[in-house]
Amino acid sequence: MCGIAGTYRWPDGKAVTDRLTEVLAHRGPDGAGRYSHAAGDAEVHLGHRRLAIIDPSETGAQPMASGGLVLTYNGELYNAPELRAELAAAGVRFRGTSDTEVLLEAWRRWGTDCLPRLRGMFAFGVFDERTGELVLVRDQLGIKPLFVLRRGEGLVFASELKALAAVTGGKLEVDHAALVASLLYYWVPDSRCAFREAEKLPPGSWLRCRPDGRVERGRFWNLRDVAAEAREEARGGGLPDLAAVVEESTRRHLLSDVPVATFLSGGLDSSYLTALAARERPGISAYTIGFRAEDAKFEAMPDDLRYARQVAQRYGVDLHEIEIAPDVLDLLPRMTYHLDEPIGDPAAINTFLICSAAREAGVKVMLSGMGADELFAGYRKHLANVLALRYQRVPRPLRRGVSALVDRLPVASAARGYRSVRFAKRFLSFAELPEESAFRRSYTMYDRGELLGLIDPDLAGTVDDVLTEHADVYEDNTLDDFVNRMCLGDARMFLPGLNLAYTDRSSMAASTEVRVPYVDVEVVRAAFAFPGDRKIAGRQGKAVLKEAAASVLPREIVYRPKGLFSAPLRAWMSRDLAPLVREVVNDGELVRSGFLRRDALRRMVAEDAAGQQDFSKHLWHVLTLEYWYRGATSGPGRAP
Repeated sequence: MCGIAGTYRWPDGKAVTDRLTEVLAHRGPDGAGRYSHAAGDAEVHLGHRRLAIIDPSETGAQPMASGGLVLTYNGELYNAPELRAELAAAGVRFRGTSDTEVLLEAWRRWGTDCLPRLRGMFAFGVFDERTGELVLVRDQLGIKPLFVLRRGEGLVFASELKALAAVTGGKLEVDHAALVASLLYYWVPDSRCAFREAEKLPPGSWLRCRPDGRVERGRFWNLRDVAAEAREEARGGGLPDLAAVVEESTRRHLLSDVPVATFLSGGLDSSYLTALAARERPGISAYTIGFRAEDAKFEAMPDDLRYARQVAQRYGVDLHEIEIAPDVLDLLPRMTYHLDEPIGDPAAINTFLICSAAREAGVKVMLSGMGADELFAGYRKHLANVLALRYQRVPRPLRRGVSALVDRLPVASAARGYRSVRFAKRFLSFAELPEESAFRRSYTMYDRGELLGLIDPDLAGTVDDVLTEHADVYEDNTLDDFVNRMCLGDARMFLPGLNLAYTDRSSMAASTEVRVPYVDVEVVRAAFAFPGDRKIAGRQGKAVLKEAAASVLPREIVYRPKGLFSAPLRAWMSRDLAPLVREVVNDGELVRSGFLRRDALRRMVAEDAAGQQDFSKHLWHVLTLEYWYRGATSGPGRAP
């Protein structure tokens, strides 16, 4: 896992690439490399920061040059041993044992045809000295990031957006449409970028730059098509053995020449992976989080720690417990810097603190249960949307009465929050909407009217564009059941836009690699082979994954209430961050610029303080957006 950067036909490319690589130093503290070569009448410059995982010796250093090909690569190939054996049988002689060299030789032999054969997480640039062409590639599911900026015939790329901002002198223009999207979702979807000129290379795609200035694009893997194919194949040939698929993926993700540990929340996903990993590596370490007692009580958070301890004891896991009692006033600007774009999920702080603790203990690689909820319908929103279909059959007068009653209930008192009331209010906000609108409203921050009331009136058209984009992505499929349509929507938007994005940025801020065995091409194919009624059975989400895990885990873990990898936001907002909220609402840059409306924010704060509505998540995201905007409009800077 590393940081990659480079320029192609870019003015002062060498100095720019040096600066790009410097900004990415936290992604690769184990080494740095540079490469330069002519590209037609201009030059290409490649940079690399190394976090040595496979073959830590110098034979794995990058950029890697061999026989006229040069590679700068960020990622891991979990099927590298098989590819290496095939290439060796064809006569390739390898100098070292790195997967980087395997990728380089696979590209030499097959070119872009090698891409569908790669199983892993990756973003890379490969330059051909003979043709002068540079090709950029991003993995199938968008696990690894790759940002690109083009001007004329020139191009600059990097693993992080902040690097592009730094080398352009802080002159990149904020894309207000992306900020509107971030308000809706609390993250910027992968199809958009917070700066106008920049873009994210789409998952499963490549971009080829030619020395004559032409640029070509191609796609080598499409999740929509894979999901449809998996369902058709299952109808004709039967369902896959999910337990075997998950076990095989976990085993592959343990491939490493340095210590590997796991996240262990005590929930199903991380417990299943940890139990499987412990079979392969007895005594493996795991890291879990807890919260200050007063925060957990106020938030009415479940006691996940006891489940994590139970799993650790049962499988001989070396468990490390970390109390999340951060100085959020100090961490907020730091995390906003590292997250690259305005992302309002406080789970990023948890990830950063866990990875920091693991790194201090000498651990470079962590396994995460990320992705299982999206693929197997494990979020509350999935079950809630299914229940909403039943709720719509309730007589309308009775529904009106329920709505009126719930609307009057408080979500919190001075001493504690009421989670069940929060859930009920959330459910009723979308329960009677059409399918796509209901699904969007079940996990986004505002409906159309609320969002219009919060922002500059001149951006009304942008709101409609963002909502239309969600509908277009959600409805772009041929799946015949509601649950799998939701899973596909999540896997195409929610997973790369939020969860994979904050996981990459937060972990790499701590110079740690996080691997996601559920977000594996074979697990994804298996997941979409199952019909929706095998994912949500009765009121049980992730039913088919639970069936698989039950052969390994005790029922108490498999069928426990869903845990939370989040943070006690209401406690933080009402205590630690209350003065900062007042400052941002009354005199923040977003308010002064006119992007956000002061009166709408004040109403939100008042209703939250009164306990009538829970706007803690909304206000947290306003804080992250404010800090990001300050950094984006004040010129390039270093980490706070």
